[in-house]
Amino acid sequence: MVSYVNALLYGVGGIVVAGMALLVAFQERLVYVPVLPGLTKSYPITPARLRLLYEDVWLRSSDGTKLHAWFIKLFPDSRGPTILFFQENAGNIAHRLEMVRIMIQKLQCNVFMLSYRGYGASDGYPSQHGITQDAQAALDHLMERTDIDTSQIVVFGRSLGGAVGAVLTKNNPEKVAALILENTFTSILDMAGVLLPFLKWFIGGKTGNGPKILNFVVRSPWSTIDVIGQVKQPILFISGLQDEMVPPIHMKMLYAKAAAHNRQCSFVEFPTGMHMDTWLTGGDHYWRRVQQFMEQHASGKIRDESNSRNDVYPKM
Repeated sequence: MVSYVNALLYGVGGIVVAGMALLVAFQERLVYVPVLPGLTKSYPITPARLRLLYEDVWLRSSDGTKLHAWFIKLFPDSRGPTILFFQENAGNIAHRLEMVRIMIQKLQCNVFMLSYRGYGASDGYPSQHGITQDAQAALDHLMERTDIDTSQIVVFGRSLGGAVGAVLTKNNPEKVAALILENTFTSILDMAGVLLPFLKWFIGGKTGNGPKILNFVVRSPWSTIDVIGQVKQPILFISGLQDEMVPPIHMKMLYAKAAAHNRQCSFVEFPTGMHMDTWLTGGDHYWRRVQQFMEQHASGKIRDESNSRNDVYPKM
């Protein structure tokens, strides 16, 4: 009996040690994936390929890291809403251009796409602290521009980008008009048990039931569940119920936490939406809901799509 107990304890100890070593050594590679398998870090296309009106923007984060972004405008003199878009954890901003092309057409807005540090043409290596600084640099850049209406800046984040956007919005209540979150997780701590099930008893956020003895080694916890309740601006939560990466319950938990403190929260579900394609499977209904939210909470009004010059941006 004693030997059995000893073996069990050694086994549990081995799992803890192995899990700790894995997290310490490779956690950034698990959380941040700037290069998709089989591809390079460089952009496969630019907005010019989709005939979008854009400029290359180079920024310096507060720690000096050089960052790249694309600012895509509806028209040269467009002063409508500007969406500050934060992408998911994998790939780079070029992989989101088709979605952004449609976003510009449907919402009649400008879009600022930031490459996090270590992604695309940006320098450095990704981390929570660094990316938080990068997001602030992007917002500060927009606030300094004279060719847009800075009262109509809306932050839009998907998955990891939602965690980034929530922090930025909380920290800038006078600069960000509204926040849109799509398929975002409650925290990386909660996601650890989803991505690495054998660790679920040793790591987790406030929603976990395990002892959480490995939490202290996580350098990028991205605890959106702790941030979202502090956001004072209007929030739209978009959830794809077929999300294969982030369990949809995460979005419901984020909404519940926010709505307990913020009366300007809206939640919309898309039954066939997966992690990356909710905007596509949601079709016109998806864009109508986003448009309604922006019309209500951004200071300017988005023109009806029937009056827009969509032919300015034909798909190639």
